[in-house]
Amino acid sequence: MNTPETPWVVGVRGLHCDGCARRVGEALSKIPGVNRAAVTFSPARAELELQPGTGLSLEQLNAAMAPVGEYTLVPLTDLRPDEPASNVHAAPLEPPLTAKYFCPMCEGVVSDVPGDCPKCGMALERNPAASAEGDDADSEAAAELSGIARRSWICAALALPCAALAMGAHLPGVDRLDHSLSAWLQFALSAPVVLWGGWPFFVRGWRSIVHRSPNMFTLIALGVAAAFGFSVVALIVPEWLPASARVGGHQPVYFEAAAVIIALVWLGQWLEARARAATGGAIKALLGLAPRTAHRVTDAGEEEVPLAEIARGDILRVRPGEQVPVDGRVTEGASAVDESMLTGEPMPVAKEPGSGATAGTMNGTGSFLLRAERVGRETMLAQIVALVGEAQRSRAPIQSLADRVAAWFVPAVVAAAIIAFTAWMLLGPEPRFASALLAAVAVLIIACPCALGLATPMSVMVAVGRGAREGILIRRAESLQALAAVDTIVFDKTGTLTEGRPVVVGMQVVEGFAAGSVLALVAAVESSSEHPLAGAFVRAARERSVAIGAVEEFEASPGGGVSGRVGDERVLVGTSAFLQKHRIVPSTALEADAGRWRESGCTVVFAAVGDQIAAGFGLRDAIKVGTPAALTQLRALGLRCVMLTGDQPESAQRVAAELRLDEVQAGLTPAEKRQAILQMKAAGRRVAMAGDGVNDAPALAAADAGIAMGTGTDVAMQTAGITLVKGDLRGLVRAVSLARATMGNIRQNLFFAFAYNAVGVPLAAGALYPVFGWLLSPMIASAAMSLSSVSVIGNALRLRTLKLAEPPVG
Repeated sequence: MNTPETPWVVGVRGLHCDGCARRVGEALSKIPGVNRAAVTFSPARAELELQPGTGLSLEQLNAAMAPVGEYTLVPLTDLRPDEPASNVHAAPLEPPLTAKYFCPMCEGVVSDVPGDCPKCGMALERNPAASAEGDDADSEAAAELSGIARRSWICAALALPCAALAMGAHLPGVDRLDHSLSAWLQFALSAPVVLWGGWPFFVRGWRSIVHRSPNMFTLIALGVAAAFGFSVVALIVPEWLPASARVGGHQPVYFEAAAVIIALVWLGQWLEARARAATGGAIKALLGLAPRTAHRVTDAGEEEVPLAEIARGDILRVRPGEQVPVDGRVTEGASAVDESMLTGEPMPVAKEPGSGATAGTMNGTGSFLLRAERVGRETMLAQIVALVGEAQRSRAPIQSLADRVAAWFVPAVVAAAIIAFTAWMLLGPEPRFASALLAAVAVLIIACPCALGLATPMSVMVAVGRGAREGILIRRAESLQALAAVDTIVFDKTGTLTEGRPVVVGMQVVEGFAAGSVLALVAAVESSSEHPLAGAFVRAARERSVAIGAVEEFEASPGGGVSGRVGDERVLVGTSAFLQKHRIVPSTALEADAGRWRESGCTVVFAAVGDQIAAGFGLRDAIKVGTPAALTQLRALGLRCVMLTGDQPESAQRVAAELRLDEVQAGLTPAEKRQAILQMKAAGRRVAMAGDGVNDAPALAAADAGIAMGTGTDVAMQTAGITLVKGDLRGLVRAVSLARATMGNIRQNLFFAFAYNAVGVPLAAGALYPVFGWLLSPMIASAAMSLSSVSVIGNALRLRTLKLAEPPVG
């Protein structure tokens, strides 16, 4: 029994679409004792409000719902992707990573076997988080793409000559063909396209009707069936059709319309499949950050073992230049570890006994022992993999705009065809049946979704090409739709707003030393170091044309500094504590300068020559040249600018103040960045995220639109839907402008596609016949359908020359 005073949430088995959810919700609402029932398809859940004191159980509710269909209410914990109740069904809010396939269009639809989505008809694609480690994942994806490409090119190769034959009166040579021979040739060419190439679309269209979820495939199936079926009748039994329908003494055929529609749809499917083929790239790149083996230390010595054999409590040795294999804690030794993949902070973090270390981070020049604490899927890296995979599965495609319109358009077209047929049968002149059939077929042909099918992909294809010329790589079309609607843009700091590498911004030399000589000595010693700060000194020396000498007796102290001999001089470079260990104390004046540098977010380094302090340096991550201008233009476009970073609060606040950002959150882990994005979305904001590092991958995937810097990591670029090749945020201004223009263009295309139908369908049905005696023949209907396609294509091509927003340089 269950007598909840608060809403009772349960899972629902057997749902295939939103129509199923509506039927179940209506049935539940009629059960005595149920005040309210809200059922959703994705996720498959029912929220029930019962009357106080009502002792309704799941068994009683299921019994009352039995007449509705094979739907079953179950506890949420029982709703799993591998249940036999349905081959493909909607999963709970967080589908397990082991589900092998999911629908890229419908959130929550998962399966352990390949097939088509029962809601939208799209082919299910492999879940990258479940298959990235499988040997057959790449081969299966390649085979799927190859199969779609083969169907596309075969259909196109047959449809083009079929269309040429249909235009026979206008093509030299073809115009001399006998009409009957031309019609039979068109039939021979179009039949394989329709029956073989179009069969998957007929299946999906039929499913959409059965599950009461009309979509693009419903339109395709109806339009192609009408054009092809009418043409077969006109070719084989022309006497069934009225003499008034003849053109030039022959019954018209529309085989080319059916063939071209199928060919165009397959072309769109191929383009979509190519974009989805790289879905698992981000997951594979993330998994590649973890080493395959680890050095386990036992009483018998040190051995190299596969990472899968590492257990909690094992002691591992991390050698210089190696990646940390698992999450754990340092027990012996010391080093500096590059954790930028997690925090975005370019400065290495000192590790000593008691310090924590994270899998996938890069060790510096030291060596240490690590006690394993989290292994396998427990590690931070594995959690990032899970977060990226989850967000990638939940994205909605731009094509859903057309499907939402199709949901009401399809029933309207079918109703119009039925009404036209009935009206001609009851009121039309003889031969009534032939005229009624002619009117109904004309309605279905003019409503054929050729223009609707082109409306979105044509605009997207042109926009992708335009973006490539502007240095904007668009990996997924849905990112354009999302970016066009965002009101908030979130930025990572390091590598996105800033250069991502330290530079020398301050230098104070003690009296008695020459600035150029000190910089030359420091750069010489640092040239042998692998520390990220070392490159800043070398670059500073080269920018000032200072000669860098050779170093001898080089030594590095992890987390402290470096030393060496340059000519006759012994040089030390490092922290204040490092110099004090060598009995060298920075002067009061230098410490004062160091304090000012630290307040401005700089890292401070001191240099000593011999046994005397020589200079102090302030280093920090500089803001990119184009960032201020880009942010000014983004604010002018009405966007709110926010920074989320793993860096220290002091450094983050300095950058935020300099760039006049609306909000800043610092010291965040990858999971916290993602959570901040989700909180913004829950508050009603539409969020874009711009980042460049592994640590940004979960946030990039969770945002409505992810934008990666082309100068960043492969993981960020593969997770984000849009990449700015030059890593310059001025490209983001152009990307937002392009996205908004593209969505406006798509809406215009959809208007063209449906405006012709809004005018053409009544004409095809015979609305003007009582007044003017005009009846729109299927031939004219086909021409109108083609005209709508030409309008869509021409409008989409305008994006090639559209002027995009461009911030000033500087």
